[in-house]
Amino acid sequence: MYRQGAQALQGLLLYCRVKSYIKKIHPHEKNRTDFQTRLGKGRKKHYELQQIETFFQLNDLTASKELLNTIMSYAVKRNSWIKEDPSVIYHFHQAMRSFIRAGYFLMLKEKKLFVNTQLEAVSPLALGLLSEKEYQNPLLVFTKAFREYSVKEFDYFISGMVYFSMGIYDHLPEKNMINPYIHLIKMLDAAYLIIERKK
Repeated sequence: MYRQGAQALQGLLLYCRVKSYIKKIHPHEKNRTDFQTRLGKGRKKHYELQQIETFFQLNDLTASKELLNTIMSYAVKRNSWIKEDPSVIYHFHQAMRSFIRAGYFLMLKEKKLFVNTQLEAVSPLALGLLSEKEYQNPLLVFTKAFREYSVKEFDYFISGMVYFSMGIYDHLPEKNMINPYIHLIKMLDAAYLIIERKK
C-alpha cells in the first residue's frame, strides 16, 4: 500500500517540476525554498540540530501540525480528497522525510547532547501531547518513536497518508495509523522545544 504512495509521489514530483518551470517564466511570484537542497551540503557538528532549525525556518509549527492532521483526516475519508495544492503537499512530504531523518540522528546522539530542563510546574496547555518527563527532556520523544518504528516505516506512513489523501480509492489505509501520527506530532513539538531552548 505505502509503495503505491511512493509511486504517486513520483507523479507529484513531475507536477512540481512543471510548476517550477512556470515560476521561472513568472519571476515576480514568490520563490519557494527547497528544504532538502539547503540540508544536503555536508555534515557538521550538530548538523541534525541545524536541519531541524531549518525545518522550522521554512515551516511554522502550528501550520505543520494542522497540515499533518488534514492529510490524516482526508486519508481515512471515502469519496473526498485534500484541497491543498499538490505542490504544497509534495514539499511538506519531503520536508517531513528530512525532519524524520534529522530526528533519528539526533536520537543517536542523545548521550552527547544534553537538552534536559528542570521545571517546577508545567502548564497542561504547554505540554500538549508530551508528558512532563518528555517536556523536560524532549529527546525522550525521539527515543520512544524510533524504538517503535524505523525511519523506513515512518516514510511508508507519511507517503501512504499523502497518497490516500489526494484521491478517491476503493481501499482505505490500514487501521494502525494513530500511533505513527501521534509520534510525528510529538516529534514536531519536541523538536521545537529543543530549538527554542538552544536559542
